[in-house]
Amino acid sequence: MRELKVCIVGEILPNEARQIELDDHPPLAVYNLDGEYFVTDDTCTHGEASLAEGDIDGEEIICPFHNGKFDIKTGEVTAAPCSEPIATYQVIVKENVVYALLEE
Repeated sequence: MRELKVCIVGEILPNEARQIELDDHPPLAVYNLDGEYFVTDDTCTHGEASLAEGDIDGEEIICPFHNGKFDIKTGEVTAAPCSEPIATYQVIVKENVVYALLEE
């Protein structure tokens, strides 16, 4: 596992998301749900939409293309037309830095 720095605590406002571009991995979405951070793949499994550009509704992210929904914490689909879950990543916070743990 490698630790990938995704943001500084407080850099993403509560109930907002941000896309993280990577050189060697598909883009990630980082979410701040009332001060708790979560990381998923950013690209919707139904279309080529950036989930970080969607709206957060409770613990769900709404895809901006077709309004499908995913559970931010588990990656599971919660509303059609999406049918495939998104990948989620373990998050750790050290010294006010948020990291996603990625498989090598």
